[in-house]
Amino acid sequence: MPVLTGIKVLDFSTLLPGPLASLVLAEAGAEVLKVERPGGDDMRHYAGPFGEASANFALLNRGKASLCLDLKSRDDRKRLDPYIAGADILIEQFRPGVMERMDLGYERLRAVNPRLIYCSISGYGQDGPLRDRAGHDLNFMAEAGALSLGSGSDDGAPVVPPVLVGDIAGGAYPALVNILLALLQRQATGTGCRLDIAMADNLFSLMFWGLAAGFAFGDWPRPGNELLTGGSPRYQIYRTADDRFIAAAPLEERFWQSFCDVIGLPADGRDDRRDPRAVVAAAAARIRAATAEEWRARFAGLDACVSVVLSLREAVNQPHFVARGLFTRRVADGAGGVIPALPVPLAPAFRTGEETRGYPRLGEANDREPYG
Repeated sequence: MPVLTGIKVLDFSTLLPGPLASLVLAEAGAEVLKVERPGGDDMRHYAGPFGEASANFALLNRGKASLCLDLKSRDDRKRLDPYIAGADILIEQFRPGVMERMDLGYERLRAVNPRLIYCSISGYGQDGPLRDRAGHDLNFMAEAGALSLGSGSDDGAPVVPPVLVGDIAGGAYPALVNILLALLQRQATGTGCRLDIAMADNLFSLMFWGLAAGFAFGDWPRPGNELLTGGSPRYQIYRTADDRFIAAAPLEERFWQSFCDVIGLPADGRDDRRDPRAVVAAAAARIRAATAEEWRARFAGLDACVSVVLSLREAVNQPHFVARGLFTRRVADGAGGVIPALPVPLAPAFRTGEETRGYPRLGEANDREPYG
C-alpha cells in the first residue's frame, strides 16, 4: 500500500512549484484535488497540446482530480467546506493575503479543521519588504544572489539558467520536506500547522560554499572566478573538435592527474594554483584537438570525472537511465495517447502501483461527493 494512502490534499496552486509538490504526494498515494478557477490552470493552455491540455500540464498533474470553482463567489467557496473539514493538507501559491481576502486564510480554516497542514508557497514569504512583489524563478535567483555567480562571458554577465532552480529546489522540494515533517508532528500532537515556504529564502542553502567564504573570511564569490563557477580548470566545460562539449570535474588531485594524463597536459603545466586561467587555456587547447566521441573513448573506464555533454533527447535514451526505468511510468491523455511520466524523486517502495494514470479534465470532480 502506498505510504500516503488515505491522505487528502487540497491544492490551490498553479503552474510549477505547488503542482510538482502535490504530484509527488499523489505518486505516494495521496488523494489530490486540484482546485481550479473557471478556465483552469494557465498551464493547461500552454503550447504543446496533449489531449485536452498541454503536455506540461499532463506531466505535473498526473493522478489528480479537478474541482472547478470561482473562489470570488461566496456560493462556490461554500462548496469547499466539506473538503476543508476532511483535508489533511492544503497547498496554496497566491501572493500573501489573497487567501485571507477570499476567507480561506489559515486562522479561519484552522478553526474548522485543527488537523489541517496549511502550506503557503510564495516568492518571498508571508512577511518582509518583498512579500507582495511579483516574480518568477529568474527574479528569485536574482534577489538571492544566485544569478550573479554564473557567467557565460568574459565580462561577467549572468546567463539564463537552463532549469527552474527557484521553483523546484526553492519551492516544490522544501514544501514537500516540510509537509512530511508536519505529518509526523501531527501524529504526536494531533494538530496541524502553517508552513511558510519562500522560494528566494531556500536558494541560499544551495550557495553554502559562497556563504562560508563570505561570512568567515569576507571573501565573497565573484562571477565566473570561483572553483565551482568557472574559475578553475578542474571544473570546466571544454569544447571539442566537433563543436560538442565535455564536462570535466576532476576536483580531487588523483582525478586531476588522471585527467591531465589523458589529455596530455605536461607535468610542468598542471599546477593550477598560480595561474588557473592559463591552465584552463592549455587544457582547452588539448581538448579542442579531438572529437567528443574520441574523448569518451579515451576516458572510458578511468576515474577522472569527465562526461560528454548530452542533449536532453540523448539523455533520456542513455542506457543507464533506461536500465533504471526512469521513464517506464506513463501519463494518459484520456483518448489513447500516452507519454512517459515525470520521474519524481520518490523511492519505488513508496509509489502507487498504477503504471499508467491520466491527468484531470477541468472540473471532473465537481459532481462527486467530497473526497468520494
